[in-house]
Parts: sequence; structure tokens; C-alpha cells
Amino acid sequence: MPNPKPYTLNPKPQEMLKHRQTLPGHQNPVYALSNSDEDDIFFSAGNDKGVVEWSLHTMAFVKVKMPVQSSVYCLHYYNNQLFIGERSGAFNVYDFKDQKVIARINAHTKPIFNIQTVKGKNELLTTGEDGTVAVWSLVDFKEIYRFQVAYDTVRAIAIAPNESEVAFGCKDHLIRIYNLADYSLKQSLEGHSLPVTALAYHPAGKYLISGSRDAQLKIWDLPHYELRETVPAHMFSIYDIAFHPTLPYFATSSQDKSIKLWDAENFKLYKILSLEKTGIGHTHSINKIIWSHDGKYLISTGDDRQVMVWELE
Repeated sequence: MPNPKPYTLNPKPQEMLKHRQTLPGHQNPVYALSNSDEDDIFFSAGNDKGVVEWSLHTMAFVKVKMPVQSSVYCLHYYNNQLFIGERSGAFNVYDFKDQKVIARINAHTKPIFNIQTVKGKNELLTTGEDGTVAVWSLVDFKEIYRFQVAYDTVRAIAIAPNESEVAFGCKDHLIRIYNLADYSLKQSLEGHSLPVTALAYHPAGKYLISGSRDAQLKIWDLPHYELRETVPAHMFSIYDIAFHPTLPYFATSSQDKSIKLWDAENFKLYKILSLEKTGIGHTHSINKIIWSHDGKYLISTGDDRQVMVWELE
């Protein structure tokens, strides 16, 4: 008898994902979330003048980790360093060993919307409203290379699990795939009718999933990026897609104030988390979602200034 698929062994997520805590404190919309190396510590930032540290252990505010000079649109944690992308076009590097900002780089002329690391090459990628992607050395934060991906905003970056290629989600409705070896353009994917606002590769590299202002999810089969499926997922823009670290689920968040939990094998909708459906939820656009390292919690935040923690029991 063949082994059942792993998700048949797990209880249905609709019984498991429940609101655990709302963490107030931000005075303005929040755009960015990031885990740290410590299982229970995560960070948030947005239009406030600082990066905030929270504890999942105490479900409470810890401290303002560092001040920032302008609004923060993205946070990225790698190798004991937190990268903070600002509206000004600069990014900061906060080093946890030194407990201080060790670099501030004026990277772009317009806001930075996304930062990712290419671990195998020890490189950092930044992109944003100017349509360029800049490649930085993680050793000395010097610029290695810069290329124009689009002539308008590039909002999303997703790096393939095997680090062979990188996908960029662009305001001109296209997804552009580049080879990571030499940053040459591999192909452009046309499918969305409005700007592409979220991208994520399946953890095992089975497909790329894209979300857009057209409220649709599109599933692109790898290795050739054939369009497998279009899912009318939300009412308004999809702002984030996050795969669970160990289970075959992914979550999406939207301008429609809802979070949705999906099956990563057949794209079946399991659960809607919203004020309307569950009586508790965000009152405005949900800009960012992340899973805790252990997959026990989903953390969400948005324009209502709240950080919410949902527990997968």
C-alpha cells in the first residue's frame, strides 16, 4: 500500500488556526515583518520611526530595537543581521553580535520594497520603485552589479530553493525570471492583468506562485513556468504569500482585510481569517504575513497598525 501524503496525517487546519493575540503599539501602518534566529523573537516596522522587537514567548512588546530615518517597507533577516529597507531608498544593516547598525547604504533613488539574500553567492538583492535590482556583497556591502528589471516598480523578489534563478514581480503586470549565476534574463511571464505584488516558490521547487492587484493567484509549474492554474483568491490586491515551514499549506494576505489558508498540493481553500468570517481580524489592508520558524504561529500586520498572532494548534 502506498504511503499516504503527509497532509492526510495532519488534522484539518480549519480546526487549528485560531487568533491567539493582538499586539498593539504601532502608531502608523505596518508594512514589514521578520523572524530572527531565536525561535520566539520577531520584528515589525512601518511608518513609525523605529523597528520593534516582539516575543512570541510572552506575546508582548520587548523594545524598540533601533530608530530609522524614514518609513520601513521591508525587513530581511540573515546570518545574525537585520536588513531594513527604507522609503528613502537607503537600507540599514543591524548586526546582532555588535548590537548596532554597522552600515547604512544609499542604495536606490526611490523606496526599497524588497530585500533578499542569495546564500550560495553571499549576495544581497535590493529592489523597489526605481525598477532596478542592485546586487551587494554580504562581506563589505559594496555594490557588485545593478540591472534594470522594469521601468517602474519591482515589488516582489522570490529566489528558487535551489538558488538557480530569481523571480521579480513588476508593476507592468509581468514576472521576470533571471538566472542567478550571471543575472541574465531567462524569461518573462505574462498572465496577470494588473501589477504583480507577491511571489513565492514552493519549498521543494515544484512551482512558483504569484499574486497581483488583480486579486488572482497564478501557479506556474517548474522548470518551464507553464501556467498550471489561476485561482480567484481574494476581492482586492494580494500583498503576501507565505508557505508553512513544514506542512503543505500556504497563507495569503490581501487588501480585502482577510488572510486565507490554502492546500499547497491542490490549492483548495481551507480557512478564511477575517473580521467578517471569524469575528476577529484586521480592519484594514493586511500588508505582510510570516510563519514562526517552528510553524506554530502565523503573524500578520497591516494598515490598522495591529500585529496579530494566529496559532496552529
